[in-house]
Amino acid sequence: MKSADGSSVALVAGGLRVSLTEGAVRLEKGSITSAALAAELLLMHVLRRDRAWLYAHPEYELSSEQAAAYNDLIERRSAGVPTQYLTGHQEFWGLDFEVGPGVLIPRPETEHVIEVALSRLGSRRSHPVRIADVGTGSGCIAVSLAREFPHAEIIATDISARALDYARRNAARQAVSDRIRFCEANLLGTGVEPPEQSPIRFDLIVSNPPYVGRNDAPHLAREVREHEPAEALFAGDRGFDLYPALVDQAAKLLRPEGMIVVEVGYDGAGFVRSLLSAPEWSLLKVTRDLAGIERVVSAQRSAWL
Repeated sequence: MKSADGSSVALVAGGLRVSLTEGAVRLEKGSITSAALAAELLLMHVLRRDRAWLYAHPEYELSSEQAAAYNDLIERRSAGVPTQYLTGHQEFWGLDFEVGPGVLIPRPETEHVIEVALSRLGSRRSHPVRIADVGTGSGCIAVSLAREFPHAEIIATDISARALDYARRNAARQAVSDRIRFCEANLLGTGVEPPEQSPIRFDLIVSNPPYVGRNDAPHLAREVREHEPAEALFAGDRGFDLYPALVDQAAKLLRPEGMIVVEVGYDGAGFVRSLLSAPEWSLLKVTRDLAGIERVVSAQRSAWL
């Protein structure tokens, strides 16, 4: 068989330990970060086994079909295809989400959105609440919140019909489809309004919107730049273009004392903080991720407006 650069590649053979080692070496040659982990995940996917089984059976010999499938995945990962697109899965908030080409891969830092939402609205977990997830992508935020708020009614929007297909499947996988309504819409635009005509509708609005500046595109990892959907990544030259409309809509659609929680890029907190410093908002808070980057901005809709 041929590698991505056209050179010959022998099928991996000689037991799982050898397969993992050779797979990791080939990924390292392709400048893939976390090569050993990627090799593990791809082999687990081929064998339909977990990590514990791999290391408990180091002498297991791959069949010719399994070896061919593993080599194919190693080649594709070496060419830059994200591991998650090859396996079709990504864990988020302890749940398994289906992902693939056309949908943004959930990131660990986005879990801070869930954490902040819980800290802001956690006292109402046993009460009926109405939540909007703007730019739902794979549905990771909406589905996770549906699991955390068992009485919540959630509206999740995205401009991508393909992403919404993934989101619907993920909601079904986690048995929360009956409490999430998915809408193809730009932010909280046409088609999102609930049947009630009250001008203030939501207890919580959350969003991980596109926030990468096109000026920063050359600095993105190859697998992100070349494979993940541009409409889920970029928002103008600096990455700030969607926040003004999102904050304006949230001010109109949140109930008094309702909460907005949004993820921001490494340099976006100051801009969003300025938007949420208007009189319509109070209790502004910025939360840092584990790397110390200001990652989530949240605020409360002022009660007296």
